Amino acid sequence: MASIEELRADRLKKKALLEERGINPYPAETHRTDTIEVFLDRFALYESGKDVVTIAGRVMSKRGQGGIAFCDIYDGTGRVQALFKADEMDTDAYALFSDTVDVGDFIEVTGTAYTTQRGAQSVFTSGWKMLTKSLQPIPDSWYGLKDEDERFRKRYLDILQNTELRDLFVKKAKFWQAMRTFLTNEGFLEVETPTLEVTTGGAEARPFQAHHNDFDMEVYMRISVGELWQKRLLAAGFPKVFEIGRVYRNEGSSPEHLQEFTNMEFYAAYMDYKQGIEFTERMLKTVVQEAFGTLQFTTRGHSFDLSGAEWPRISYVETVEKMTGINVLTASDEEMRKKLAELGVSYEGANRERLTDTLWKYCRKQISGPAWLIDVPKLVSPLAKAKPENPMLTERVQLIIAGAECTNGFSELNDPVDQAERFALQKKLIEEGDEEAMMSDDEFVEMLEHGMPPAFGFGIGGERFFAFLVDKPLRETQLFPLLKPKNPLA
Repeated sequence: MASIEELRADRLKKKALLEERGINPYPAETHRTDTIEVFLDRFALYESGKDVVTIAGRVMSKRGQGGIAFCDIYDGTGRVQALFKADEMDTDAYALFSDTVDVGDFIEVTGTAYTTQRGAQSVFTSGWKMLTKSLQPIPDSWYGLKDEDERFRKRYLDILQNTELRDLFVKKAKFWQAMRTFLTNEGFLEVETPTLEVTTGGAEARPFQAHHNDFDMEVYMRISVGELWQKRLLAAGFPKVFEIGRVYRNEGSSPEHLQEFTNMEFYAAYMDYKQGIEFTERMLKTVVQEAFGTLQFTTRGHSFDLSGAEWPRISYVETVEKMTGINVLTASDEEMRKKLAELGVSYEGANRERLTDTLWKYCRKQISGPAWLIDVPKLVSPLAKAKPENPMLTERVQLIIAGAECTNGFSELNDPVDQAERFALQKKLIEEGDEEAMMSDDEFVEMLEHGMPPAFGFGIGGERFFAFLVDKPLRETQLFPLLKPKNPLA
């Protein structure tokens, strides 16, 4: 079998041959009249009328001998066979096709619709043109993209050869489009908020940091989809806003976590968390049904059905106590640490917030869902409004599916004094070494002092949620996941 270097050298010779004949191997112009999808849809009409058409695409296979040759052409909309006969077209054109065209090249072919004796819908070619001469072959089953790193690094080839993967990204696009359509139909305004911030807000995570040369100051890549900015827009008089965008968290990687991903957040004035549960449940059922055509899934060892009339509600405190025997509101820090050691759960940080959150995460992994987690402690909810009947809990709700939190929502805290106190507590946690605690934002508190209407805010880790539904690691559902630079000495 020839090496890649030998194959490339051979293709360079074919490129030179085209150039010697005065043919540009990389022309800008094409005379395509139909996509392959359109050509196949109109095939019977074209065949009966002997219409001359021109299609273009990548050569996916090439075969034949003597005076007859076939190639399969793919243009992203469909795949069709092109038939070449030496005695039915210009002799030099046929010879040039035989001598210079390889699998992987982009060509256009002109001809008529023709059904072969085996019933294959084809283009009976009368002429052709080189559009792009490829210098490296498409990997085949013998030396294809076996290594995971190579698959991600050469994603264009991975998708080209994997119809299932291509369909996954089409489905993902439908998922986001369905969500955008649902929200806009419900009267939400799509907005764009900063991705570079002086202080990060809206989530508890370690941010990426960068230096702003013009202002000579440190900035952070956002860790939420503009939560504190969108709430400013509520104060500005917009009743309902949303954003779909990238967020960045400088944390570890796992099948469920990456450092860059797409989330969606919306904020609705005059809606509380109870109304928010009903609204978002309706939204998610609609979006999933439109994107997947089903509401039944099996993933990560969990099976769940999203079609229930009303997803059950479970209490944070009661669930943790039922599974571990620990009441996170009344137990001492030492009792929590002892229980975590007994359960064999490792964690970073020793403050009460981290202990509480770690106990919950242990329990969460055992819940298949769908279930709405409610009554989340105030300690781990710095932006949520406290429950009037129990100030230690908040009006916060999270959707649990396959052992993971897929959404986050709450009645937004709009008391500036309470918010300032919670920011102060988060600041203390940062000073004690908690790198995931939330930064304070004095200008946000000032906005609250001017007044923000009661509101419900909701965020969904859309990429992560989608990855659960297709039962794949998050990395597999990103078109171009981040990779370390290739070692030139490797």
